[in-house]
Amino acid sequence: MKPYRGLAIIFGFYALGEFTSSALDLPIPGSVLGMLYLLAALLGGAVKLDWVENEAELFVRNMSIMFVPPGVGIITYIGLLKSQAVPVFGALIISFLITLLVTAKTVELLRGERK
Repeated sequence: MKPYRGLAIIFGFYALGEFTSSALDLPIPGSVLGMLYLLAALLGGAVKLDWVENEAELFVRNMSIMFVPPGVGIITYIGLLKSQAVPVFGALIISFLITLLVTAKTVELLRGERK
């Protein structure tokens, strides 16, 4: 029964996030809201880590299969991507640099290292 409890908790928070996102018409994906709700429940003690740990590890171990649909989408729309290569790659490079900078500054702040 333990695996069913863990899956029910994980999918329950996912459903709660999806419901919140659609009901309030938020620009944040429901899956992200569900993860935040689950994090809050774990930190608040409403959900114990033991209840969901094994099932979460199962999802992480099999995460690579989740990249198949986007890969198929890229192949399907390769013509569109070719015609819009400069804006797409420009956005990728800019977002990569911003993410790198924000991550570095966050690590510096958390470690207490200031220059």
